Amino acid sequence: MFSKIRKLSQTQMIVTGYLSIIFIGTLLLLLPFSKKAGMDTGFVDTLFTATSATCVTGLVVTDTFQNWTLFGQLIILVLIQTGGLGFMTVGVLFAIALRRKIGLKTRGVIQESVNTLQIGGIVKLVKRILRGTLLFEGVGAALLSIRFIQDYGVLRGIYFGIFHSVSAFCNAGFDLFGINEEYSSLVAYRNDYLVNIVIIFLVVIGGIGFLVWDDVIEHKWRFKEYRLHSKIVFMATGVLIAASSVLFFVFEWNGTLSDLPMSEKIIASIFAAVTPRTAGFNTLDLAAMQGPSKLLTMILMFIGGNPGSTAGGIKTTTIVVLIVALRSNIKKINSHDIFNRRLDDENIIKAILVFCTNLFIAIGACLIIGAIQKTDMLDIGLEVFSAIGTVGLSTGITRELTLVSKIIVIFLMYCGRVGSLSFALSFNTGKQVVQVKQVAEKILVG
Repeated sequence: MFSKIRKLSQTQMIVTGYLSIIFIGTLLLLLPFSKKAGMDTGFVDTLFTATSATCVTGLVVTDTFQNWTLFGQLIILVLIQTGGLGFMTVGVLFAIALRRKIGLKTRGVIQESVNTLQIGGIVKLVKRILRGTLLFEGVGAALLSIRFIQDYGVLRGIYFGIFHSVSAFCNAGFDLFGINEEYSSLVAYRNDYLVNIVIIFLVVIGGIGFLVWDDVIEHKWRFKEYRLHSKIVFMATGVLIAASSVLFFVFEWNGTLSDLPMSEKIIASIFAAVTPRTAGFNTLDLAAMQGPSKLLTMILMFIGGNPGSTAGGIKTTTIVVLIVALRSNIKKINSHDIFNRRLDDENIIKAILVFCTNLFIAIGACLIIGAIQKTDMLDIGLEVFSAIGTVGLSTGITRELTLVSKIIVIFLMYCGRVGSLSFALSFNTGKQVVQVKQVAEKILVG
């Protein structure tokens, strides 16, 4: 058995690792003292919850506070933290604590897990990730506790602060506000600037990417010295947040924002622009949003956050690479240039593969669920893109899904976390195949 494990490729180890965590989480949540009295959560619903937590998605078939005991909630929190940082990063934490030597193969798996560019200095990067996570989640928990202590008392207020700080930083979207109203998320705090700003900050920092953290620590504010990757991430993140905030503000002016004062309109629009990439919290009723807003939300969920972060989606860099390639091909320029640097052809091919793989899986899932569920296709589309983007936003149809639909969504959440392309590549046996090039022949395209 162990010899077989050692023969697994890096991608296969990551795919298998997440499956193991989901399985363990499911078993723990199935324990009688994980559920509150009178709650009968079956195996599939428990598996759904464990997958959603491990894959930092946030889609739920049962309200987290109403259904799970404190023990069950803590299991969910551990799954969120493990899934957000990557199970290999958490494993390194224990290895460092036990003063175990980290081998070359393990370093390679860590590199694949956190999506860094080189294997050198990987352990140093992991230490920075762990320190940064502790700092940001700690500050976030302290600030959120200030508000929640006023509403729920000292102990519960501190606990709520910690839970929602971890959930926001890991872009998970799980919440405990079922204490007020089931499936209400942050709607009750729509006009609370402290809660909104802290959650937005945690979501953006968690989704910016660990490699970018490393660049900022090394080069401070000297933007010109950053890696090309970091420059693209900052540009894409800024443009997406600014543009989508304005669009939500315009689309919902006479919709969900109509009864709000101007200051609340602005903060609610920014929140609606940030959380689809890929946090899953909401302060506005997604089901009540206008059609263009729902479509924009789907696009943002599909794009997601940045590589090597707690966020999901196909990632901002994928979209930027495709746009740069499209621009250069339209202008008939041989080089794909951005920020005075040329993109490698391998990046272009991988971006196309990631985009197409996720899009084809999402469309296929929409068609299958649409054939099973008697539900509006736009709502189904939102559910599917939310799952594969590991977002967690929903119009409320999650708890209405049939058994087959739930299994499909579980698969989508899992693919979204490990990467649809990585999941497909995990079936590669690694055997060398003699490549024979056939005679080329042109066809009509477009």
